[in-house]
Amino acid sequence: MFLWLTLLVIAILVIAFLVQSNKKRAAAELADAQAEARRLHERLGGQTMNLLAPGDNLPAGQALADAGERYTATGSQLEQAQSINQYRLAAETAIEGLHYVRAARLAMDLDPGPEIPTMRGQRRTGALTEPVSAEVEGRRYTGSPDPSDENRHYYPGGNVDGRPVPSGWYNTPWWQPALAGAGGALVGMMIFDAMISPAYAMGAVEGGYADGYQDGLADGGDASADGGDGGGDYGGGDFGGGDFGGGGDFGGGFE
Repeated sequence: MFLWLTLLVIAILVIAFLVQSNKKRAAAELADAQAEARRLHERLGGQTMNLLAPGDNLPAGQALADAGERYTATGSQLEQAQSINQYRLAAETAIEGLHYVRAARLAMDLDPGPEIPTMRGQRRTGALTEPVSAEVEGRRYTGSPDPSDENRHYYPGGNVDGRPVPSGWYNTPWWQPALAGAGGALVGMMIFDAMISPAYAMGAVEGGYADGYQDGLADGGDASADGGDGGGDYGGGDFGGGDFGGGGDFGGGFE
């Protein structure tokens, strides 16, 4: 009897120790996620506020405006955040903003600055290497690896409605209505089929999904098989809405 009581006490102590250890670990992870999100938010704010685009540089001005939206969204997310995942969502929004700042700097022929964490799915989508265009429902859509007055909307690369969209400069942010509802999603799919998918097929995209696409064509297999989400350097997901109810959906649609 005494032996059983001893074992019971030991079991209770072990369980209590494990529970306490898990609580401490969870609290530490929460604190780390909060600190990282706030650090990225402050970094984005500093870079956005210290950079001014010339009035005649439309691409740089648009990229900085997009970065400013992400800065505001990150601040709103931080105010609501209570969980590790929510702080990570805020961090992802800030990282997205930093990519827009980087694009603005390049558009102004400035040093791009320090490296930025890669968002989930971004690496696998590749980047435009030559101009592309298509006409959808009477409207012309274009994309280019370089900014211009026509192609002034930057996209850092990512998945839109589950489809890979390469980084580059586009004449309109068509990925935004693709995330807005059924009608917009249909138009986005049409644009992807008319402009983005052919861009992968004809080699107008380099890296990531493009490599798998070309390998698939060379092997005579299903070129889309390698187009899945292979993850990234920053543990993400679809951060447009997440646990914040749509607070950070500005057209990134990253997965």
